[in-house]
This record gives sequence, C-alpha cells and structure tokens, in this order.
Amino acid sequence: MCVLEHYFYARVWIPDPEEVWKSAELLKDYKPGDKVLQLRLEEGKDLEYCLDPKTKELPPLRNPDILVGENDLTALSYLHEPAVLHNLKVRFIDSKLIYTYCGIVLVAINPYEQLPIYGEDIINAYSGQNMGDMDPHIFAVAEEAYKQMARDERNQSIIVSGESGAGKTVSAKYAMRYFATVSGSASEANVEEKVLASNPIMESIGNAKTTRNDNSSRFGKYIEIGFDKRYRIIGANMRTYLLEKSRVVFQAEEERNYHIFYQLCASAALPEFKTLRLGNANYFHYTKQGGSPVIDGIDDAKEMVNTRQACTLLGNYDSYQMGIFRILAGILHLGNVEFASRDSDSCPKHDPLTIFCDLMGVEYEEMAHWLCHRKLATATETYIKPVSKLHAINARDALAKHIYANLFNWIVDHVNKALHSTVKQHSFIGVLDIYGFETFEINSFEQFCINYANEKLQQQFNMHVFKLEQEEYMKEQIPWTLIDFYDNQPCINLIEAKMGVLDLLDEECKMPKGSDDTWAQKLYNTHLNKCALFEKPRLSNKAFIIKHFADKVEYQCEGFLEKNKDTVYEEQIKVLKSSKFKLLPELFQDEEKVISPTSATSSGRVPLSRTPFRNSLHLLMETLNATTPHYVRCIKPNDFKFPFTLLSATVIYNLRELSVVWTDAISVLWNRWTYQEFFSRYRVLMKQKDVLSDRKQTCKNVLEKLILDKDKYQFGKTKIFFRAGQVAYLEKIRADKLRAACIRIQKTIRGWLMRKKYMRMRKAAITIQRYVRGYQRVRSARFLRRTRAAIIIQKFQRMYVVRKRYQCMRDATIALQALLRGYLVRNKYQMVRNNVLLLYSNFISTYLQNKAALWCPLGNLHAVMHNAQTNGWRGSTWKLESSDTVINELLISEVFTLNTYKQEKYFSKLLYRIYVMSLTCHLITIMYLSCIFLNTFLGRQSPQDYHMLNEDGELWLVYEGLKQANRLLESQLQSQKKSHENELESLRGEIQSLKEENNRQQQLLAQNLQLPPEARIEASLQHEITRLTNENLVRAVMLLEQAWSLTSLSVPVSTHRFSDVYVGFSGRHGNVSFYFCSEVGQMENISPGQIIDEPIRPVNIPRKEKDFQGMLEYKKEDEQKLVKNLILELKPRGVAVNLIPGLPAYILFMCVRHADYLNDDQKVRSLLTSTINGIKKVLKVSLGDDFETVSFWLSNTCRFLHCLKQYSGEEGFMKHNTPRQNEHCLTNFDLAEYRQVLSDLAIQIYQQLVRVLENILQPMIVSGMLEHETIQGVSGVKPTGLRKRTSSIADEGTYTLDSIIRQLNSFHSVMCQHGMDPELIKQVVKQMFYIIGAVTLNNLLLRKDMCSWSKGMQIRYNVSQLEEWLRDKNLMNSGAKETLEPLIQAAQLLQVKKKTDEDAEAICSMCNALTTAQIVKVLNLYTPVNEFEERVLVSFIRTIQLRLRDRKDSPQLLMDAKHIFPVTFPFNPSSLALETIQIPASLGLGFISRV
Repeated sequence: MCVLEHYFYARVWIPDPEEVWKSAELLKDYKPGDKVLQLRLEEGKDLEYCLDPKTKELPPLRNPDILVGENDLTALSYLHEPAVLHNLKVRFIDSKLIYTYCGIVLVAINPYEQLPIYGEDIINAYSGQNMGDMDPHIFAVAEEAYKQMARDERNQSIIVSGESGAGKTVSAKYAMRYFATVSGSASEANVEEKVLASNPIMESIGNAKTTRNDNSSRFGKYIEIGFDKRYRIIGANMRTYLLEKSRVVFQAEEERNYHIFYQLCASAALPEFKTLRLGNANYFHYTKQGGSPVIDGIDDAKEMVNTRQACTLLGNYDSYQMGIFRILAGILHLGNVEFASRDSDSCPKHDPLTIFCDLMGVEYEEMAHWLCHRKLATATETYIKPVSKLHAINARDALAKHIYANLFNWIVDHVNKALHSTVKQHSFIGVLDIYGFETFEINSFEQFCINYANEKLQQQFNMHVFKLEQEEYMKEQIPWTLIDFYDNQPCINLIEAKMGVLDLLDEECKMPKGSDDTWAQKLYNTHLNKCALFEKPRLSNKAFIIKHFADKVEYQCEGFLEKNKDTVYEEQIKVLKSSKFKLLPELFQDEEKVISPTSATSSGRVPLSRTPFRNSLHLLMETLNATTPHYVRCIKPNDFKFPFTLLSATVIYNLRELSVVWTDAISVLWNRWTYQEFFSRYRVLMKQKDVLSDRKQTCKNVLEKLILDKDKYQFGKTKIFFRAGQVAYLEKIRADKLRAACIRIQKTIRGWLMRKKYMRMRKAAITIQRYVRGYQRVRSARFLRRTRAAIIIQKFQRMYVVRKRYQCMRDATIALQALLRGYLVRNKYQMVRNNVLLLYSNFISTYLQNKAALWCPLGNLHAVMHNAQTNGWRGSTWKLESSDTVINELLISEVFTLNTYKQEKYFSKLLYRIYVMSLTCHLITIMYLSCIFLNTFLGRQSPQDYHMLNEDGELWLVYEGLKQANRLLESQLQSQKKSHENELESLRGEIQSLKEENNRQQQLLAQNLQLPPEARIEASLQHEITRLTNENLVRAVMLLEQAWSLTSLSVPVSTHRFSDVYVGFSGRHGNVSFYFCSEVGQMENISPGQIIDEPIRPVNIPRKEKDFQGMLEYKKEDEQKLVKNLILELKPRGVAVNLIPGLPAYILFMCVRHADYLNDDQKVRSLLTSTINGIKKVLKVSLGDDFETVSFWLSNTCRFLHCLKQYSGEEGFMKHNTPRQNEHCLTNFDLAEYRQVLSDLAIQIYQQLVRVLENILQPMIVSGMLEHETIQGVSGVKPTGLRKRTSSIADEGTYTLDSIIRQLNSFHSVMCQHGMDPELIKQVVKQMFYIIGAVTLNNLLLRKDMCSWSKGMQIRYNVSQLEEWLRDKNLMNSGAKETLEPLIQAAQLLQVKKKTDEDAEAICSMCNALTTAQIVKVLNLYTPVNEFEERVLVSFIRTIQLRLRDRKDSPQLLMDAKHIFPVTFPFNPSSLALETIQIPASLGLGFISRV
C-alpha cells in the first residue's frame, strides 16, 4: 500500500472493463477508515469508488506528468501495471516510439508498419554509443552486447521473446544485421552477407501466416554468430527448437502452411518447375485448409526469387535447390492422396500417389502397399494387417510431417556448413528467437512445451537480474538483504521433477494401453491438493491447470500422448531410404544420431518430450548461463494488425505474459540518482545555507528534512536509492515550490503591469485636462483678440476718413508751392550752367597737353622692361634705375601741373593711376616714390581738403598698397637672411663630408692593396660605379637648382607662389627625382643651396650573385634518395614552422623543370611517378591518421599541381605570371595527364583528411553540442532510470563546446601554416561544420531527452559560438554557416509555440531545411522538462503532416553524416620566383644543385 499522505488531491488509476485502467482525480482527501473515494474522471464525470472491505487496498497512484513518456520504465516513481501501460501508450501512440527500456529489458511494440529507423545511417549513429546515451532501440541492445563481448571477453546472448505476431523474428533479424554491418567480415567470403542470407531461407521453411501474424516463426532458433580476435564475423551456427510439424498437414481457419509451399505454387509456371507438376495453392489439400492462400502486400513469386538467391549465396546451387523443391512438391502431392473405405482393405487413388512416387524415386506398389498396411511383430512371427481409413490418413500425415522435419533439419545442417569457418572462433553472440508465453482457449501439448521453455528462461532471467542487483548494491555499499527475490523453481519442479508432469507423461507412453484419460487421473492423484501451483478445472476431468509465472493456463489432456509419441511406420521409412533420388536417403541416414531437436523419431515410439526437446532445452540453458544475456520483450499492440493502434487489453495480456510488470518486484529500490543529478534537480528545495561544497552531505541533509521516514531511501557510495513513490513525492514538493515562486513572480509582474497601466492612464488624464483647459484659454484669448481687433478697425476707419480730408487740403497747397518754386529755380540754373561750361572747356584743353607730355617717358620705361626680360634681369638693373629717375621727374612735373589747376579730386585719380603703374614696374622704386610724393602733397594741403581728396577712396587704396609693399620687403629680408645662414651651414657640412670621404678613400685604398688581383679589380669596379652614381646625383641636384632659379624668375611677383616643380633624372643605375610645391614664405625649406649643401653619401651596392634559372639538378641514381628525404622521412611540423609553405612542392617542380630542360622523357616520368607513389605511401602508413601529415601533403600536392599549371605554357595560366616566370615555363613536355593524376590524388587526400578530422571531432560533437550545459542552469535533470545517460555536468575529460572550438582552431592553424589555398580551407571548414551539424541533428532525432525547450536554447547558443568563430577567421562566405541551417531550424522548432494553426503555418515556412520526417520526429520527441511546459498534441502533429504532404523531400530520417561535398581546386598561382628559393641543409638534399 502506498503512503497515505500521497492521497491528498492526487490522481489515481481505477479498473475499467474496456480500457483496463482509467485515470481519475481525488475530489476529497483520503482519510484512514474511508470506504468510498470521491473521484472525477478525465472526461469530467464524477463517481464514487468503493474500496475492497477485506483488503482496503487503495487504487494505484498516477505518476506526475513530467515522468510520463520516459525512455526507461524504471524512471517512473510508481512502477505498476497501469503506469507501465500508460507510459507505453503515450510513447507508442503520441510519440510513435516502439522501443522502451524496462531496466535491463528492451520492450518492443510491433508497429505493423515499416519504419525508417533501421537504415545504415541509424546503425552508424548507434555504433560506439553507450546504451543509455541514445533512445531505446534494438541496435542499442546489439551494440551493448558487441561492446561487452569486446570489453569483457565474454560470450553474449540476446534473448528475444514474445507471442506470435509481436515481432520477434524481425527484432532478431535486425540485431544480426547490426552485427554484420558494424563488425564486417574477417575473410573475403562475406560471412556477414551469408548470415543475413540465412534469414529468408529459414523464414520460408519455418515461418507461416497465423491469425496473429503474417510472418509468424513456428520454431525456435538460436544463432551463434562467431567472431575472431579482432571481433569480426567469421561464421555462424544455428540450432533450432520445437518445429511445429503439425502445420504441414493442418492449418486453422485464416492461417497458412509454411511459406515455401505457396512460393512453389506461385512459381509453378517457371520452366524448371514443370516436372514438379504444381498448380494453384487451392488445388492441394495441405495448402487450402486455412482458406487464406494469399497475404496482402506479399508476392510469393518474388519471395521465391529471394529465397533462391539466398540459397545460391549459401552454396546451395540449382541442383540442390531443385532437389529440395522436388521433395516439397512431393509432400504437397502426398497430401492429395485419398483413401476409400472397403470391407477388408483401403487403397488410394492413383494419380497423386503416382506423382509422389515419381518425384521421390520410389516404387509405386511398395508405397501404396505400406500406406494401407502395417506390420505387426510377435515373439514367433510377423503379421501384415490392413489399416482403417482413419489410420491410413494419420499414417500419411505422419509421413509428410516426418519428411518435412527431416528436410528442415537437413537444410539447417547445410546452412550451418555454409556459415562454418575454418578460422578459430574467439567469441560469439547468440540470438535466441523463441516463442513467448502462450495461452489460448484450447491449450495442448505444443503450448505446454512452449510455456515450460519460458519458465526455464524466466528463471534464468530472475537469476541474472538478482545477480546484477546484488552487484549494484555491493558496489554502492548497501545491504543486499533488502532485495526481495522471487523464484519460479517450484513451477519448474512441478513440470520436470521426478513424478512431475513430463515424467508421468513418459511413463504413460510406455504403457501398452496408456491413454490421455489415465494420464490425467495420475496427475490428479499425484499433485492435486499437494502442490499449490496445480489445479483441476471444476467441469472437466480431462484437463489440468498450472500457475505459471505469467498466468494460469488450462491444458487439455487430449492428444498429449499421441503428440509425445509422434509415431511413423518403419516400413514407409525403408521405402523412402531405397529411393533412387540421392537427396532423399540423406534425410534419414543419420536418424539414429539425433543432431537437431526438431528431428522426428524413428519408426519406433520414442517420446519427443523426454529425449530431444528436454535435452536441447537443457543444452540451451547451459549456453545461456555461460553467456551474458540481454533481453528483448516483443509486444503485440492489437489483434487486427492495425498500424500504431494500441488496445489496452491486448497489451496488458502481453505484459503479464512477458513479466514486464513483474520486473519491479525483483527490487524494492529502483529509482537511482547520482548525488550531482539529485542536487541539480532539487536545488530549488534547498536554502543557501544548506548548500555545502560536499554534494553528498548536502543531499543527505535535504533528504532528512524532506522525507522523515529513513526507510524510504538509502544512501549509496555514489547514488541515492528511493523506494516506490518517493520520487513522485519529491516532484510534487518541487512543483509546489516552483508554483509558489511562479505565483510570486506573476504577482510582482502583474502589480508592476497594473501600476504601469495606472501611470499611463493618469498621464493620459492629465494630458486630456491640459488640452481641455488650454482649449478653453484659447477660446477666451480668441474672444479678446476679436474684441480688440474690432476696436482697432473702428479706430483706423475713423482715422482714414479724417486723413483723407486732410490729404486733399495738403495736396492742393503743395501744388501751388511747386509751381512757384520751379519758376524761380529754372532762372538760377540757367545762369550757373553757362559758367560751368566755360570752366570745363578750359580744363580739358590743359589736361590734354599735360597727358601727352607724361606718356612719352612711360613708353620708354616699357621698352626698358621688355629688354630686361629678354636679356636678363641682372644685366638690366641699371636701365631700371635710369627709368626710375625719369618716372620720378615725370611724377613731380605732374604734381606741379595739378597744383596749377587746383583740381584736387583729379589728383586722387592720378594717385590711383600711379599705383597701377607700380604693379608693372619695379614695385619697390615706384612705391617709394609714391610715398615721397604723397607726404609732400599732404603736407601742403589743409585738413579741410582731405575729404575732397578721398572722395572716391583713392587714399585708402594707396595705403593698402604701401602696407603690402612693406610686408613683401620684410619677407624678402628674412628669406635672404635664412638663405645665408643655410648656405653657411651647408658649406660647413660639405667640408666635414669631404674630410670623411677622404678618410674613407684612404681606407678603401689600403684594403684594395691587401686584396688579390681579381678581387682588387672587382673592388675598383664597384668603387667606380659608386663614384659615377654620386656624380649623377650631384648633377641632378644642379639641374634642380637651375630649374628652381628659372621658375622663381618666371613667376609674377603679384601671385606670391611658385608652381610645382618636378625634375627627373634617369641614369644607368637608377632614377632620381625631386618634387617641390611651396609658398614663397616657405622657400627656405627647399632652397637649392640647402640641397646642394647636404652631404652625398656613397651607395653600397651588394654583390650580384649568379643568375639562376629556377631549376634543380640531380643524378638519376639519387631519385630514390630525393623521394625518401623529401617525402617519406620528412617531418611536416619542422617544415611548416621553419620553411616557406609548399617548399617540397617547389623543389619537386624545379627538379621536373630541369628534366624538361634536358628533354629527358624517362627522367620526368620516373620522378613524377615516384613522387605520386611516395605521397600515397606516406599517407598509407601509420601517419595516415595524423591530421597534420594529411594536411601537409594535401597542401603540397595542390601546390605541385598549381606549379604544373602555372608553368605549363598555356595562355590561360601564363596571364597570371610575371615576365620572368613566363621564361621558366616548361618547353619540351605536356604534363596535362599527370596534372589529372595529381588532381585525383589531391581528391583522395582531401577525402582522407575529411575522414581524419571526422574521427577526431566525432567523440566531441555530441558531448559538446548537446550534452554539455554551456548555459548553466537552463536544462533540468530528469529521472533516467536504470539506463543512466551521460551527465550534462562537465566532468574532467568531458568534451565541451570549448573543446570543439579549440580543435577547430587547431585545424585552421595547421592548414594555414602549411600554406593551404584559402579556397580549399573554406571547403574543409564547410565539411567540418557539416559533420558537426549532421551528427548533432542525428543524435537529437534519436534522443527524446534532448528534445526540450531548454535544450533548443543551448543548441542555438552553441551554434552562435560557431558562427562567431567563422567571423573571427573571416570564413563567413565559405558556406559553412549554411550547413548548420537544419540544426538551427531544429533548435528553433523546439522553442517556438506549438498550439494553433498559425503556429503550424509558421513552422512549415520556417523549417524549409528539415524534411517532413525530421519535423514530425522532433515534434513527437518533444518532452517537457518542467510541469509548466506543455506537450505537443497529436492533432497539431497531424496538422503539420497535412500541410507538408505536398512537400517533395527525402523520406530519410537522419542526415548522411558520411557525405563529403565535391571538392574543387581553383587555380592559385604563386608569386614566388623560383630562382630565389633556397634549399635548407636540414632537408638533407646536398646531392642536388641549383641551376
């Protein structure tokens, strides 16, 4: 009984006749003594649930929703029947997941539909993974068995059980396919293909259609797959158990015989089958009894082709195959043999028997005789007695069953021979495919044997689980006496012990008059009321009941003795042994040696149960006990074979038969948490003061406060063990704590939102009030303005009237005054005009005379200036001075002339004219004269005349001109002063440089005298070159000085600027150029004196080496040495660090160039072939898995390829070269073929590079991208059950995202050091990112625990870090980011809202890089981590499927992580000159020389 405090408003399970169990919620707390529970069902109906008055057992509690849908049933807090059923139903119906763990058992539900989860990509995804790190799968069990075999060096077994139609055969077949794919074959015979090829053969002869399954295995088989020391498949061996021989002669309604018979009938029209005289399946008695000869969706003719191909692969060629088909056809014809009743005899009809005898190669008369007669032997004589029709039919059927059983065994033996290997077997993995527990309305001998075998298997399972639990508790230092162990040994003793059921059955078979009734009475007398597991039905005296581990089964005694005897007449067997058909006698030659448990007995009465079956079962149990078992329980969800349809009653029946629910009875401490996981999950229940550095002590302190009963949990060394219900209790406390925190957060946020809303409303109200009041004030102001405007209008109107009257009076008065004053003025004007005209005429005449006298000297001045420009300013200075004297005299005479006229305003105009003249004449002299003249004139004028003189501003203009002249004079004075100082400094420097030059010349002379004659000549030449160079520089400077002088003379003074000066000098040894651009005021910086004064230092020209041609010469016998030193023994790390990138490629090409230069065809081919073979060899050896080595040779191979293109002489490549590089092009050979060979080699190296980096990155990707919490605290840890997953908390040695980024940095750094082409680096990075994205997405699609909102956030953050790495490396345009798009969209899909149709439309448009299968898979796997998250509804997933049904994409679920993008090698010419390449001594290439 569960803890009472858990029944407070809890949810429970109550029995239901239709759904078996229904969920309900308590409306009232349960109190001890209550007889009725107030419940409310999920559909809203209220009911009263009455407790059992005797047991008062409360209904089972329901697990929290957060635990529903878990991968492992042991993660459930309550592991009872309704909890298991509900968890399986949620996973199967809602999430479309058919596999679930239950501790060490894998529960597999048959989906009755082909699922895309068994491809090679899925196999690769599970290969190398821990069993708890991936979602439950048959491949996970197979990988665990394979890994334990290699790790523990112990044989393994996979036990697949379940009822007919549950999918046992398919599960076993997929397990063997996994081993064949992962391990490979140790020989060239493809043993793994043969192992897989045995499946269609065994299915054709051992499987049949039943009412529960279209491909039901009607025998048990144990296949041992052998491995060598390297754990590769070397062979296999098959053992079979309990073939259902009765199906050969009888099939129930809606069932079929074995598939092989219908395949033969469907292929009857084939030419090779004409001799078998086959027809439609409805023609034969042995194939038409079930009335269902055709299986929907199955083509028997195609299946026959597959069967024959499998036989051929296993070495059974056409002759053997036709022999097998001949015997099978004979069995069909034997079934059509009919018997007629006679008084004294019974004889068959002739045609079917004739065909049977022809096919079997026996005499017709003998076979016909012994089908109708039997031999009776007494002590004295032998009698031949006719048999009745019924006995004849039974004898015919017994013969048919016997032939088929022996043929079955013969085929199994030959399959084993084909699978046998001569290599010694190191270990094996066995796959047991056997019926599960069976119970029907009528249970007979077959069901008894099957259930007996399952009892033995269940006992073995119990012992194994007990052993594991004991080891676990001892490891965790927990007293193992806490385990309550269940043992079914009493039931096994009831069946197989002395005086048990089988012992009494064998004894009864020996009795001459033994019968089923007498055997039943013996059972009652022996066990009834003496054994608690044995019961007698109330209404039957021919049946008994046994309480098996799964259920009670009632067996009918009728037929037990006959089936146990399985009698075949010896005379019929002798007739078959005398056959002329060679294959037929082989079937019976080893009957005395029982080699298979399905062998029929000889013609005597040998009991099947005691001899072959019990012995084979004992051998099987010994084999299983000597191996490590792994369990797969197959469940049939419904009896109608509807895909993904689960009927609760059918599943509960299967669960009880397979003891899945019973598994939790093995141990009372199922829920196990590590201390770190417990701390991470329930940290919210701890206060800050409770958190200690010791996680174990922290968990102990918290649990003692939360769970007062210490018997409910146990502390192990590394884990905490909880009894049933305690995790649910902790989850409830955690949910309440989080709910209270959420309510507080909601309260605070809602308060903040309401206050913010109130503040907005208050602000809005104040604003409205402000505007209303403003509007009122505006209206009031408008009224006042209108009132004032009206008054103003009145005022102006009245003023206008008065003003208009006044204006009329004023205008009249002015008009009278104007007429009078005009008359007076006209008279005065006439008098003044006459006087002015007279004065003006006198002035004009005088002015013209003076002007003629003035302009004659000015003409002479212009002539002087023209001569000065022509002959040079320096030589004409005296002319300018004489011109100054003349101008001075003219100006003075002009002044006196003006004084004579006394017209001062014209004098000012003359001063302006003098200023203009100063711009064209010598500025200094003219302005000087102007100043003297102005001072003289102004001294004679009175102050009253100044205004008249400056009437038009002439004095201001004169003043400005004087100031400008003054500034120019000062500037020239300063410039001249600095020029003299610079010249003085330059002279001193020149003296010093001459002294140094003298000393240096003396030293050079002394050195030359000490040199030998040849060196002395070379030194003299070098000295002469230096002298000439210096002389050229001096001349260039002198030329610059002259250009500067001319420029300074040609520039007008008024501009105050020098134009840009460029002087160039070209000589033999180089070019010298100077450029000047400066203001007049800045001329001191570039004056020629300064340039000349600088000391000219001698140029040190290095000694020119020999002109190399970029070729390397080596001897033919040194070729192998060259390849050895440069390729085979070269250490990439030293070359990459110390030498130029691609140096080996350059050296090899320079050697090729020399061979081309010599026109040595053999040498070129030999060198290129040796180079290619050497590169292949160095990558094939041990260094082939080293990324640095592969990257180094990929880079050098590409560089070698580029060199062959660059210097090929083709125009398309030559346009990128310098003229010097074009001179180095190959001249004699066209190496285009070798370029193609090198390109292919580069592709191979690139693919090897991808494989190497994939092997390096593979262990990091899942841990770093999915499992590690980059953002701590976002993901919640949920209970994971017995199959512990890898913890997301980073431990030492655990890979993180930083590990991946560091590895990417390492890859990129190595490639850059090796000088790999940038475009090739981008392609490698793109491939790396594709691998990261594909592996991460594939694991996400196979791990339900990773599909949550928080994990989507983690993935998006990790992807952003990878994108940041691309930006840092400037690789965003490499296409790498686009390869992560499916992963990005999957992460977004985990985070987006998934409820409405709008959400579905957004998802469909967003996830364009994901396939429909991937989108649906992610939605099915989505799992809330906290109770506040909601699951994705099935209706929403169906909406997504409807919207995506027209999308044409691949049905494949996983991305191809092995896909390699096509690689290209864009031409990348080198700018490095071949003649400049130096060969370091460290390479050991002293035997080659530069040419």
